Amino acid sequence: MATTATITPINTFERVESRVRSYSRSFPKVFDRALGSTIFDTNGKAYTDFLAGCSTLNYGHNDPDLKSALIEYISNDGIAHGLDMFTDAKEHFLSTFERLVLRPRGMTHQLQFTGPTGANAVEAAMKLARKVTGRTNAIAFTNGFHGVTLGALAATGNGKHRGGAATPLSGVTRAAYDGYHGPDINTADLLERELSDPSSGIDAPAAIIVETVQGEGGLNAASPEWLRQIQTIARKHGALFIIDDIQAGCGRTGGFFSFDGMGLSPDIITMAKSLSGMGLPLAMTLIKPEHDIWKPAEHNGTFRGNNHAFVTAAAALEKFWSDDRFISEVKEKARYLGERLAAIADEHGLTTKGRGMMVGIDTGSGENAAAICKACFAKGLIIETSGSFDEVVKVLCPLTISLDQLTAGIDVMETAFDAVLGSHRAAAE
Repeated sequence: MATTATITPINTFERVESRVRSYSRSFPKVFDRALGSTIFDTNGKAYTDFLAGCSTLNYGHNDPDLKSALIEYISNDGIAHGLDMFTDAKEHFLSTFERLVLRPRGMTHQLQFTGPTGANAVEAAMKLARKVTGRTNAIAFTNGFHGVTLGALAATGNGKHRGGAATPLSGVTRAAYDGYHGPDINTADLLERELSDPSSGIDAPAAIIVETVQGEGGLNAASPEWLRQIQTIARKHGALFIIDDIQAGCGRTGGFFSFDGMGLSPDIITMAKSLSGMGLPLAMTLIKPEHDIWKPAEHNGTFRGNNHAFVTAAAALEKFWSDDRFISEVKEKARYLGERLAAIADEHGLTTKGRGMMVGIDTGSGENAAAICKACFAKGLIIETSGSFDEVVKVLCPLTISLDQLTAGIDVMETAFDAVLGSHRAAAE
């Protein structure tokens, strides 16, 4: 008599969902509830979240004030979808963003709501830069990650993702990121020389797009001096200077923008991920007024204004960015996190990377990093990798995490590093 396979939720995913899924392969559990920095599986086991939706949940899961604002809005039959029509939710977000983010920084950027993902924002930014300048070439950097739709993917360096396009990717010239050739070579000088040489073979660029910290590229952090030089190069050569702040923004690296305090004035900024404050899809480009030359509906999308996300985004701005308390707490946690990771790295002869609360440890190989993350998951810690070879164990915990939970999570990391790489202390004994 034939036996029937046991039906489980995991079987459903294996049977029905596309093979393109990825994070579920590292964390093969079914989760059903989350609060703050903790996710629970369907068996009730608690996991500390050091992934936070790849920096989509900077304010944690289900923040009570953001949740309350959304529930109230839905209960009052607030507009859920309105294309790009005027709604009270959009007006409140726009005025709040202007008051708490733009005006304190002397910024006059216009806000364009694109499709709901960061890649959509990048596509709009590059498209607009080409429209403004009349040029087609864009400069992007080694190890950069800007999305996987074709235009954004052309600017992305990752070979695996580029290979998924199955078509030529054009319109982008790759330049070396800060430190790519080692500490003794200024890659901005190399770019300036190439763009100034009419026989370098590099077409005059419409834009130079850069991440201040490369999230998926391995937590490479550019220096303020290098970034200022890249901005100067863009201005000199008539290109728009674009900062991709999708993963590094919203407090992750020390300010609302990752470039706060660096003396930068990007022509276009792309944002998504934690912009909504609660994991709801919302993306936008910030455009200097002189470059906002779009004709009506020239770049659009059905979901270019998520009113539920406007509600939670405005609530997040009011709660976390009305004064300096939140970012002061984040900077203190970042200091502690950096010290703890440096101690773990030193124990194993490794190095730390990143800035703020966007940091990690270069383990030397993808195999090491994967084994460490697997050991962490077994002990109730969700954490992932990044880098050219997935060699960096990357910490992206919610910025609102308590110091106690942060400490406990790092303790799990320390144990996992010792288990996989061996403890120098144990060897000495």
